[in-house]
Amino acid sequence: MKILHVVGARPNFIKVAPVIAALREREGVVQILVHTGQHYDINMTDIFFDQLGIPEPNVNLEVGSESQAAQTANIMVRLERILLDDRPDLVLVYGDVNSTLAAALVCAKQLIPVGHIEAGLRSFDRTMPEEINRLLTDQIADFLFTPSPEADENLMREGVPQGKIHLVGNVMIDTLVRLLPHAQERWPSLQFSMKLNGQFGLVTLHRPSNVDSSSRLSSIISALNTISNDMPLYFPIHPRTRQRLASLLLNIDKTKLNIIDPIGYMDFLAMQNHAMLVITDSGGIQEETTFLRVPCLTMRENTERPITVKLGTNILVGQDMEKLKREVYRILNGEVKQGSVPPLWDGKTSERIAEIVIGWNNRRK
Repeated sequence: MKILHVVGARPNFIKVAPVIAALREREGVVQILVHTGQHYDINMTDIFFDQLGIPEPNVNLEVGSESQAAQTANIMVRLERILLDDRPDLVLVYGDVNSTLAAALVCAKQLIPVGHIEAGLRSFDRTMPEEINRLLTDQIADFLFTPSPEADENLMREGVPQGKIHLVGNVMIDTLVRLLPHAQERWPSLQFSMKLNGQFGLVTLHRPSNVDSSSRLSSIISALNTISNDMPLYFPIHPRTRQRLASLLLNIDKTKLNIIDPIGYMDFLAMQNHAMLVITDSGGIQEETTFLRVPCLTMRENTERPITVKLGTNILVGQDMEKLKREVYRILNGEVKQGSVPPLWDGKTSERIAEIVIGWNNRRK
């Protein structure tokens, strides 16, 4: 059986790693890893691939950063050639980036079965490009591997046949479970080098709605400045956001609000695990903090991962900076939301995916 994985950004690699590992244990499975090159990430070094236990991609389409339409079209054109040459039995796509939808569309035209890992997530906000990618990919895919029950409900409400839907759990947690002990080993040296003494908060923001507007970014930094008076904050920041921040000429106490360069997955995981709280707009971090039982304040009006709010430690604060500060002080005062880990977020999701895929392949012979 020949399986081709399509990934386009660093979070996709974190998701694909355990699936590749699980399928590697199955006899007769050939795997091809295609990186579309949708996102350039300075932290995707050889060490990154070594830590995840995956090889360098077999193919890099090198599409780069362009408009939504141009990027999607370029991925489709370049991937079509790969699929015509390799003719895989199954293509697995991950998450909700442009690469996910582009690959699904090409496969549908070539009648190649597609499996969508992390299917059924919905923010119900169609202004988000990711929401469009999720909706359309799930209508095309033959296998919909979902992380939580409400994802199944979303798909059935949209008319997806129940036989295509497989509740398997969260593949990101598979990687977290495997690498957390190694991240813990790095903690003492990281703690020393970054002077992480006592309680601290971790900040990660990347969505255009938060970082591309000067007035919005100024408001966020003002709130973070206030919060950092009571607890030091560490903010790994993208170079483009750092440049934008510098142009605003804001007064930042750099001993309390620590603007640092982006860090690798292992170091970030170690910091998450030891943080007093995390402030983010990332979907994946909402999931990781839920598993780690670390309070998470999400600077978005909605989330496609409502189970992290319902069962986990996640609280939506939107663009309300006063609410953000109130929730931070509630956490500092010990009023912590006691979350639980959702069912099937147990580090074995990739094994369940592999069983379903191999079972399907055996039945069709």
